[in-house]
Amino acid sequence: MAKRSVTSADVARLARVSQSAVSRSFSPGASVSEDMRRRVLAAAERLGYRPNAIARAMISGRSRLIALLAAYLDNHFYPVLLEQLARALQARGYQMLLFMTDPGDQDIVVQKMLQYQVDGIVMASATLSPGLADECAKTGTPVVLLNRYVPALAASSVTSDNIEGGRLLAHFLVDGGHRRIAFIAGHEDSSTSRDREAGFFKGLGERGMTGAGRAVGGYSVAGAAESARRLLSPRKRPDAIFVANDHMAFAVMDVARREFGLRIPEDLSIVGFDDVPEAAWDGYALTTIAQPAKEMVEATVSILTEQMERRTVVRRAAVLPVRLVVRGSARKPKAAGC
Repeated sequence: MAKRSVTSADVARLARVSQSAVSRSFSPGASVSEDMRRRVLAAAERLGYRPNAIARAMISGRSRLIALLAAYLDNHFYPVLLEQLARALQARGYQMLLFMTDPGDQDIVVQKMLQYQVDGIVMASATLSPGLADECAKTGTPVVLLNRYVPALAASSVTSDNIEGGRLLAHFLVDGGHRRIAFIAGHEDSSTSRDREAGFFKGLGERGMTGAGRAVGGYSVAGAAESARRLLSPRKRPDAIFVANDHMAFAVMDVARREFGLRIPEDLSIVGFDDVPEAAWDGYALTTIAQPAKEMVEATVSILTEQMERRTVVRRAAVLPVRLVVRGSARKPKAAGC
């Protein structure tokens, strides 16, 4: 015979409390005494009861689900960021659903996400159309763009100070004696890549210099490798390259060493952006800009929870400070005592 499902009414009878007390005992942040919570949890354990999250969502009108949309996870910074985000949301009683999309399909996937009655949406390495952003805002579903922004969207954003990061790297390379400094961009339509490039050329200008070449890596290993070949093939090659993220910088370092026989940093300095864990590996020892992943996650969760509780969407923009991490992939300024 099929086993009958244990209900909250069964738990309430055994614990000698009301069904609403059972519901509150399993709801994060709900008002219930510790004595009552202990009685309810003990009764639930004895009966083998598990609360039905879907049923609770239908009753409360809150799913406590956060949808995350990503176009790619190749960049090693995103797995680090998303693990921290998932843990931070779980600590507040929310669960994260991951959706993947291809370029041009974001709106279709977002429509599917909304069918799950999610309370909020985080976009990482992806974006959505202004029309759909407006629709989410009207229904009180907050959207946060993580590690990027789109000024025209009715959506909040959390980024690091990409302009300042690019500027810091330009100063570091010029002060290290480099005179031919090239740049490898990510995606042309990416706000992070555009801002890092803008800061980089601003920093070069502040030191009275201009760039010595530019290529587009598309945030991919293959694209970065091809860009490296193009920049390093001429006889008068760059003596330093700023790569728009660490993921691509590793590919550029591999090509420089294996295909051109260049020593890093003696023949060529390479710097990146993100400070992913692999950047500290001895094989790369990459000088880079560290993004404040912990603070970016905290800002994202803060914006989401505030607007989900109020059921009102207000566009917020958080820009968090970055720091330069100096390792061995680039010649260092003499002023630093090196």
